[in-house]
Amino acid sequence: MKYLFLTLLITISMSGNATAQTNAQIPCTAPECSQFDFWIGDWALTYNDTMHAANRITKEMGGCLIHEHFNDAAKSYSGESWSVYNPLTKLWQQTWVDNQGGYIVLSGVFKDGRMTLFTEPASQPDGTKKQYRMVYYNITTNSFDWDWESTTDDGKTWKNNWRIHYKRKER
Repeated sequence: MKYLFLTLLITISMSGNATAQTNAQIPCTAPECSQFDFWIGDWALTYNDTMHAANRITKEMGGCLIHEHFNDAAKSYSGESWSVYNPLTKLWQQTWVDNQGGYIVLSGVFKDGRMTLFTEPASQPDGTKKQYRMVYYNITTNSFDWDWESTTDDGKTWKNNWRIHYKRKER
């Protein structure tokens, strides 16, 4: 009797779960989930006027994940990021890691033709708080610009630390 009850409970639980899945919206199909699609592809990067790198961006996990594969062979520097749209917070969330021990967590929005992602403000040794942001702008099918900026005055002014120009690689 005990096993019959357990079997019945599992069967009911599984059938209810299947019904809930069929009635739910398919994950990552909201229009916001495509806001980062401009980044998908293979890119040639130029920064500091002469340095070059490569970046390959893929859409994975059923269209839920934007996966970055950055490589600057001349500097032996590489990194990856994972970006997802969170429908609960209505924010893009990105995590970056690299081969120099870097780990950065950002979140932000796509608005007015620009994707802007921010770190949380962090205390510095001198007592100030520093915050970073990355801004993707001048977005076209075959190119865009990306800036890595910082502020120490709660966002009143931003200093550009690094600019990268992306150009889509020819196939």
